Amino acid sequence: MASLKALKVRINSVKSTQKITKAMKMVAAAKLRRAQDAAIAGRPYAERLERVMASLAGRLGQGAGVSPLLAGTGKDQIQLLVVATSERGLAGAFNSNIVRAARRKAEELIAQGKTVKIYIAGKKGRVLRRFYPQAILHDHEMGGIKSVAFGDARAIADDLIARYTRGEFDVAHLFYARFVSALVQEPTGQQIIPVNVPAASTSSTSGGDAVVEYEPSEEAILDALLPRNVAVQIFRALLENAASEQGSRMNAMDNATRNAGDMIQRLSIQYNRTRQAAITTELVEIISGAEAL
Repeated sequence: MASLKALKVRINSVKSTQKITKAMKMVAAAKLRRAQDAAIAGRPYAERLERVMASLAGRLGQGAGVSPLLAGTGKDQIQLLVVATSERGLAGAFNSNIVRAARRKAEELIAQGKTVKIYIAGKKGRVLRRFYPQAILHDHEMGGIKSVAFGDARAIADDLIARYTRGEFDVAHLFYARFVSALVQEPTGQQIIPVNVPAASTSSTSGGDAVVEYEPSEEAILDALLPRNVAVQIFRALLENAASEQGSRMNAMDNATRNAGDMIQRLSIQYNRTRQAAITTELVEIISGAEAL
């Protein structure tokens, strides 16, 4: 049985941990509001850009002269998984869910005979090195980023497009956690290169499209929109990740605080019982000694 001193030290240690987890919960809750507003505000622009691009792509089709970001390389043998995670832990299952979704996709592609490469964006995604040590294409450093900006997403997009142009991969998929609420974050995967235009949006004969005239040419606009769309989709993913991370961390720290409280209660009961047993033993010894006299 643990001594009274050991129990007291442990209780104080758990109380200190509880203070830390409670403070981290409050910080995460404060950051969550700003991150949630940014993620929600970024969705309409990204979705509208996709619709405009789909309209242009529907007019042009995938014939000669179309950007490779839309037409593709003509093959899909080399598949790149862009895994966006956070730089810090203590966020519950936030990072592990993203990594798990990427691993499921990787195993599915490998089973189909595809070559899988991985592009890591975020320190916690480096766990994939253990599973696919030879597949890591690049580890993008994001440690100095405190607040996500479009320039950060543009840097990743430019690097991906440059690698795509050099023929390092044929198809790229982006994995992140879509923010639903403080309690729910959905691991999401989407194809970003070449741009996956919805089939329902590729018609160029609708009445709504017939009245739209583009200046400069549709080809020039599409060439400008396609790289920007990749950056915008990555930016949206980073914003969604930021909100999801804070929501997951807030819940994780709340659970940790509750668990610490339960542990303190159990240890306090054990401490009181041990202390009572020690007092009872001393009384018995005193009484026994008095009777012996």
